[in-house]
Amino acid sequence: MQALIERVRAPFEAKLSEKLALSEALLYRRGNFTGTFDQVILDALMQVKGAEIAFSPGFRWGTSILPGEAITLEHVMDQTAITYPYVTVNDVKGETIKGILEDVCDNLFNPDPYYQQGGDMVRVGGMQFTCDPTQKIGNRISSMALAGRAIEAGKTYKVASWAPVAEGASGEPVWDVVVRYLKDRKVIRPPAVNRPRLVGMTGNPGMAI
Repeated sequence: MQALIERVRAPFEAKLSEKLALSEALLYRRGNFTGTFDQVILDALMQVKGAEIAFSPGFRWGTSILPGEAITLEHVMDQTAITYPYVTVNDVKGETIKGILEDVCDNLFNPDPYYQQGGDMVRVGGMQFTCDPTQKIGNRISSMALAGRAIEAGKTYKVASWAPVAEGASGEPVWDVVVRYLKDRKVIRPPAVNRPRLVGMTGNPGMAI
């Protein structure tokens, strides 16, 4: 099996081992709401695509990177490689943003297990918000703000995201966006993780943000 893996990898080995940037932080994806590598992806989406807000799907796979370790192309690929990797940028109304977050929350926190569709909360960049998983759909997300100003329901915001599930979706693969961001930065310092304010979960050992 090892020989087979090495043979299949051989044509791509040099490319995958390309060093893109040096990490000064522990980069990982393992929280219910976010992680440090999630934040790197979000920062890349906002910076490269010029967006105010970014969404990244709540995946929890990929190799953790230690402080002082080089981030390689293979690291980026094992964090992002899926068959629907397209990045999209859209003008989205505040009410739609809330609806998206509420919908994902209900997939996770609906009290009826038959309506729980698994996964983790969508990772959010740029925008602050409060989440109360104990509430019902429509009331779990509150206090949405961008740069200290409340998100307005009727106002549009430039939102970058990736992994669209709509049929026929297209766009630049997310790994290309992250690679450009890393090469431009050269050194990734500990990211300021955009953690939501979580309420109603005091003492719950199964909830991590």
